[in-house]
Amino acid sequence: MLHQLATDNIHFPPLSEALSDPAGLLAVGGDLSVPRLLNAYQSGIFPWFGEGDPILWWAPTPRMVLQPEKVQISKSMAKLMRQKRYQITFDQAFERVVKHCADTPRSTQLDQQATWIVPAMQIAYKRLFEAGYAHSIEVWDQANLVGGLYGVAIGKIFCGESMFSHRSNTSKLAFIALAQWLQTWQFDLIDCQLPTDHLASLGAEAISKTAFENYLSNNALYGLDSYWNKK
Repeated sequence: MLHQLATDNIHFPPLSEALSDPAGLLAVGGDLSVPRLLNAYQSGIFPWFGEGDPILWWAPTPRMVLQPEKVQISKSMAKLMRQKRYQITFDQAFERVVKHCADTPRSTQLDQQATWIVPAMQIAYKRLFEAGYAHSIEVWDQANLVGGLYGVAIGKIFCGESMFSHRSNTSKLAFIALAQWLQTWQFDLIDCQLPTDHLASLGAEAISKTAFENYLSNNALYGLDSYWNKK
C-alpha cells in the first residue's frame, strides 16, 4: 500500500512499509517544507521525483553507506591529492553546486532521470542550507568550480544527495574531503542512499534495513542538532 501524505502532518509511515515494486517507494504527496524534510532525513527517507510528478518519498533496501573512517583512497587519488592542483571549500557555493548536480545527466536504480533535482527541490535545499542543515563541498581550479557534492547533516549522519564532476575525479576529491572532515567532527555515517560502483570504489558498502535502522536509532539521540563543524 502506497501511503498518501497530508500537507498538515509531517509524519511518515515506518520504513518497513516501503513497497517492493517499485523498490523502496514509501509515500507520495505532502510538501517540501523544512520541518518535513528534516523529519524525512532523520527517519532515513528522501524525496525523489521528476518534473511534473507528485512528490515521491523513498526508503530503499539495501542502503549504501560509508563510515567516514573507512573511506578508501586509491593510489591515483592519493597522487592527485598530493599535487594540490585543486582547492576544496565547504559551503561557499551551495546553490551553484546544486545547479551543477541538477544539470548532470544520470540514471539510477529508482528509474529517475537527470531531472530529479527539479526547481522545487533546488528551492527546498536552499531553504535547508539557510537553516543550517544542508551543506556543500566545492572543488575549484582557480576560480572555476569543477566538482562538488551536497547533502544534509542531522546529528552525526550526513545524507549525501548528489555530486558532479567537470574534471576527472573531482567528485571523488569532494567525497574524500567530506569523509575526512566528518571524521574530525566525529560523524558516524554517510548515507549514500543507493549502491553504485563509484561509491563502492570509495569504500561505501550496502547494509541491511535492520543495520541502517540501528544507525538511525542511535542518531535520534542527538535530535536535529547537527555536528557539522563541531570540534
